[in-house]
Order: sequence, then structure tokens, then C-alpha cells
Amino acid sequence: MELIQNTADLSAYLAAYEAIDHHHPVVRETAARLAAEATDSYDYARAAYEFVRDAIPHSQDSGDLRVTWRASDVLTLGTGICYAKSHALAALLRAEDIPTALCYQRLAHDEGGHALHGLVAVRFNGAWHRQDPRGNKPGVDARFSLTGERLAWIPDPAAGELDHPVLYAEPHPLVIAALRAAPDRRYLWKSLPDSF
Repeated sequence: MELIQNTADLSAYLAAYEAIDHHHPVVRETAARLAAEATDSYDYARAAYEFVRDAIPHSQDSGDLRVTWRASDVLTLGTGICYAKSHALAALLRAEDIPTALCYQRLAHDEGGHALHGLVAVRFNGAWHRQDPRGNKPGVDARFSLTGERLAWIPDPAAGELDHPVLYAEPHPLVIAALRAAPDRRYLWKSLPDSF
């Protein structure tokens, strides 16, 4: 699949947005801590990915009812669904000048029907590489990779699932609207957007 930037301006993938608030002190502190142990930008990107994937539980997996959507809130509260965790990873990567995009898959939803799943793409060596920080669990083994995708799920077209090829500089408005409107994760889980 060819990934398509929604803007030709690469600096948009380094910019701060309301949900990707990489100038917030908690984001800067987390980025500085991770960068202090990294040997280069690739090592930092892998460390940031593994931190978000492993240290911040997916709220559906953990049973946490809080809904987060800003990167700083995800890092402060230590919880979020795929969209929120993607915002946190994007903020950590952009904090260290690594271009990062938001991207989505349409997957079968455990409530029936379909829902959009959020992930990121990082730019290294002139190419975009998708990464899925949602968090591993039985049946899910996502890994950071620049040599082939190691995502949580591979869409099944026969089941109406698909990869959206567009790389967004900021989260899709439908995703932000769903997160901001949800009083808790149970409500959010029943109101996830299923397409653009």
C-alpha cells in the first residue's frame, strides 16, 4: 500500500496541535528521559514506541473508564485507547524532531460492525513506516520496525476491513469529536467512528 501525505508540507508532521501537545512539560520531560538513554534517533523512536505500547495500558484492556485524548493527558494519567496512545507517541516523536503522522485502519469491532483503529507512521530515510502502539495482549504482537510492518492487525478485506492510506498531520476531526464527546470509555466504545 502506498501511504499518502494529506499535506506536502513535511513540517506539518512536526507541528504541535491541541491533541499532540509536544511542548507540554510532561511530554518534554518524558521525551528527555527517553532521549537520555538513546544512542540515535532510531533508538529513541523505538524506545518511545515501546514506552507508549508497554507502559501505558490500553484502557479497554485494563478496564480504565477514563477517556484521554491529549498526549499530555495520556502520559499524565497513564491510560488511553489506540487513538490517544497514538497522539502520545506522535507527541514524543515530534518532541525530538521525528516527523510523525496519524493513520487509521477500519477493523471489525467487538461491539459489532466496524470501527476505526488509530496508529502512527514515522518518517526515516525518506520513507514512512507505520507503527501500532495500542499495546500487546494475547493474539496481538505489534513491534517497532522499519523493515516491514509489525502491526497489531492486518485488515481482512472480505470482512469489510481496510487500511486507510492517508497520513494525517493532525488527528482526524471525527476521532477528536468522538473522544471529546465521551463521558467514559464504555460510551466511547459504542460510539467509535467506523469510517471517514
